[in-house]
Amino acid sequence: MVVLDALERQIVAALQLDPRCPWRKMAAVLGEAERTVARRGSQLLESGAVAVVGIRPRPTAVLVEMRCTPGTVRAAAQALAQRTDTTFVYTTTGTGDCVAEILTEPNHMGDVLSDELPSTIGLRDSTSYPVLRYFRTIRGWRPEILTADRAEALRSSLTSDSGILEPRRELNRQDTELVDALCADGRMSFEALGRRVGVSEATARRRSEWLLANNQVQLRAVVEPASFGLAVEALLWIRASPQHVEQLGKGLAELPVVRYAAAIAGDYQLVADVTVGDMSSLYRFITGSDWAQYAAGVDVSILLDARKRGGRLMRPSS
Repeated sequence: MVVLDALERQIVAALQLDPRCPWRKMAAVLGEAERTVARRGSQLLESGAVAVVGIRPRPTAVLVEMRCTPGTVRAAAQALAQRTDTTFVYTTTGTGDCVAEILTEPNHMGDVLSDELPSTIGLRDSTSYPVLRYFRTIRGWRPEILTADRAEALRSSLTSDSGILEPRRELNRQDTELVDALCADGRMSFEALGRRVGVSEATARRRSEWLLANNQVQLRAVVEPASFGLAVEALLWIRASPQHVEQLGKGLAELPVVRYAAAIAGDYQLVADVTVGDMSSLYRFITGSDWAQYAAGVDVSILLDARKRGGRLMRPSS
């Protein structure tokens, strides 16, 4: 894993705030030459160190924790990652071998959980946790890289993290093709989008902006946390009394080390994905943070490998 230098971290942080931010604007805010920012940013995108991709939201989300027969964990994770409805797939320590998030339709969740997932290679058994509410998704993760004034100057209304699971609208063919294109490459130019769909650049711009503003596609910059020097990533499975869930979730979502936080149904009330520099930092975060006073219990799973992040297949760990 290549650790990004100071300028590269700022470029990635800018893309997290606005995945379609023009290089010129980014350079002006960062106080760097436009040519330098464009060159370094393009290199990051071309190398795969960061990717700007989209996800089309679904009204139903569920976390699945899987336990596999010995020797099949990597194959099971790869099979899950290949599914078009998974947003992330992690192998972890703890009681589960693999954790995945699935976005689907309400009337299809039974088929997914009862018929499709049981056929996954190596699966021994699994536990499902429907998502009740998001407090933060990867789309809203903001590590402390940029100063407050630079972050505000780069922030885009199109990357707000509302946390609401909304019904999906039916789209016409052209809009569907635009969504598919933005999911594959969130920085594709309006000219290229127009050529791909067969409309004018102006129409591609207008429809793409409508799709983004109306939450029909969500863009995010996908990067390995280790690239920022955050070498330890963990899932916290949190128990809390009902009156503390909202306060606890909102408190977690305000912390820059938290990449993802959601209220879930099941034996746990919340799950959070946190990234820190080392195990000592993780210990301090769990035992010494203000949010911990509202938690009745916390189970910790260390992330071993991410096969998929933000809907994007990741390269195998070396």
